[in-house]
Amino acid sequence: MNIKSYPGNPYPLGATWDGQGINFALFADNATGVELCLFTSQKDETELVRIRMNERTHQVWHIYIPDLKPGQLYGYRVHGPFDPQNGHRFNPTKLLIDPYAKAIAGTIDWNDSLFGYKIPDDEQDLSYSEIDSAAFIPKSVVVDPSFDWGDDKPLDIPYHKSIIYEAHVKGLTKLNNNIPEEIRGTYAGIAHPSTINYLKELGVTAIELMPVHHFVVDRHLKEKGLTNYWGYNTIGFFAPDARYASNGVTGEQVNDFKNMVKELHKAGIEVILDVVYNHTGEGNQMGPTLSFRGVDNASYYRLTEDKRYYMDYTGTGNTLNANLPHVLRLMMDSLRYWVTDMHIDGFRFDLAATLARELHEVNRLSAFFDIIHQDPIISQVKLIAEPWDIGEGGYQVGKFPPEWAEWNGKYRDCIRDYWRGADSMLGEFAERFTGSSDLYQSDFRRPTASINFITAHDGFTLHDLVSYNEKHNEANGENNQDGESHNRSWNCGAEGPTDDEEINNLRYQQKCNMLTTLFLSQGVPMLVAGDELGRTQQGNNNAYCQDNEISWIHWDNADQTLLQFTKDLIHFRKKHPAFCRRRWFQGQPIKGIGIEDIAWFLPDGSEMTDEHWKNDLAKSLAVYMNGRGLHSVGPKGEPIIDDSFYVIFNAWHKGLQYKLPETKYGKEWTIVLDTSEGSFKKHKKVYHAGEMIRVKGRSITLLTHSLVQNPPTREQQNNA
Repeated sequence: MNIKSYPGNPYPLGATWDGQGINFALFADNATGVELCLFTSQKDETELVRIRMNERTHQVWHIYIPDLKPGQLYGYRVHGPFDPQNGHRFNPTKLLIDPYAKAIAGTIDWNDSLFGYKIPDDEQDLSYSEIDSAAFIPKSVVVDPSFDWGDDKPLDIPYHKSIIYEAHVKGLTKLNNNIPEEIRGTYAGIAHPSTINYLKELGVTAIELMPVHHFVVDRHLKEKGLTNYWGYNTIGFFAPDARYASNGVTGEQVNDFKNMVKELHKAGIEVILDVVYNHTGEGNQMGPTLSFRGVDNASYYRLTEDKRYYMDYTGTGNTLNANLPHVLRLMMDSLRYWVTDMHIDGFRFDLAATLARELHEVNRLSAFFDIIHQDPIISQVKLIAEPWDIGEGGYQVGKFPPEWAEWNGKYRDCIRDYWRGADSMLGEFAERFTGSSDLYQSDFRRPTASINFITAHDGFTLHDLVSYNEKHNEANGENNQDGESHNRSWNCGAEGPTDDEEINNLRYQQKCNMLTTLFLSQGVPMLVAGDELGRTQQGNNNAYCQDNEISWIHWDNADQTLLQFTKDLIHFRKKHPAFCRRRWFQGQPIKGIGIEDIAWFLPDGSEMTDEHWKNDLAKSLAVYMNGRGLHSVGPKGEPIIDDSFYVIFNAWHKGLQYKLPETKYGKEWTIVLDTSEGSFKKHKKVYHAGEMIRVKGRSITLLTHSLVQNPPTREQQNNA
């Protein structure tokens, strides 16, 4: 080929088309030389030319080639020392994916040539492979950044009005017969009206997508006929995964993804991405050389004192070194790209404690957080941490900075324990139900710092949580040794499916109990896709490798009764600000009103004392929530009030008589929800203060009395 080239620019990194040609820029500090390789766009992906990149500005190698267009396939070969014991693993026989690639064409075709060392060899990773890997690695793709966004703009839904729906792109739509077969399991499948309408009717405000950054399917899984279904194995931090594209056109996954976001935004639904910046898909020292390892291993990864090996805080073999400026730059450039170019509304950071590690200790004031908080773009979207990793001191629930929300693992554990009847302190249940002030209030965070969840992608589904005492992960091929063994689950009397009607009814009631607790709790509720439909994974609590009907949602077998119950719950929560407060309960009489904003009661109608909170064996309690005690005003200063509510929780297996509290809390009450019936009440009987009502075993009764017609004055609200 007769290729013209010019010096180009070191910024921006990656491949950038300007309408006349393409600028290529690659960070590789320890490299001695870089070659840009161009390929044909046909299926054979023939390597057309290798071009030496002679320009280097500081640590960035760069070149500009006119007349190249979007759709161009490319990769890099990077020269430098092969010295694993000092952290260097350069090998120019390995074609490398651009760390800044905006699209990646296809997936890895596993072959020994993808490894930088010889297979087999007695020296293992210290040996040197001279086999070319270009035929087996997907190529980077130059993209056209233009897209007609119309009037799309950030929805900016506040946390206290948010309801998050965690979903997998493929699993959500793969078996939905209302979607054309050719786009099921794709970005276009989510953008289809059938999916959009379902999410709107359900009432969620945000869909949190499991990893869509282009990821690696581990070789050992591929050889066992399995796959990395979840996708927590990133190799391209800028590229939407090609597996979810609606057609085979190279690079089209980018526009597919953008269109999905645009359609969700039209429906008033935000898009949050589950992102994995703690490690890459290259594994440990025995892993393949796909990108970062070959570009500049020592400049991207956290290495041990013996630089042959990797620090592993994630259980995946390596850890990206977020302490280094250029790695931080990669992460920030990636996050900013997804916000500005892809219109993403927020991020959930996988194993976020890893990103907070300075040396070995977790430090929440690390450079990663400092730079995010200073960024005018990233700091304005939703930032959600999975606040733990597997390293020492890695459990950091409640310890992230004020700008962050967190997956509240303590909420999950407490609510599961309460409803399975485990001995637990009622005080913790009250803390979790009211927003976990013990975790978030002291540093001026709000209840919305707590992302409340009872199930997530990792672990039992809600149906399996009430159907299995033990995990059943045999299909994963690891002799049922993988996955969490302590699930805080209860099978209600039989392991797995049963024809026992009494057990099945109890399981349904327990699902209603946990869903009701979730959506009445202060904080931000997160629902896992399919839990509202009774989805089961057949007892598999670690279905990360199951890209099949174990993981996909079975729309034809959906529990329509549970679905309707969940819809009613979500819309009830959205209607009543008492359950999605912006501020903490005070637990004391409100000025100008004289009644507490919250109070807790025993079955005899008396308020709970400090001694009652210490009773490990107690399984029931009731809470009064004052609708005039929201301490909130609207955008124009108007007072926000709500009805008052009385919620009775009974995790005891027997029914209990509850006396409604004294008149000052409300004269007349109506039951709006009884989970023993599994539905909201249409005909509401009136009960009076001091009257006894029976609450069935393992159930929740929700009562209300209206105060909306007597709102407090502006002065009363301001004083409150």
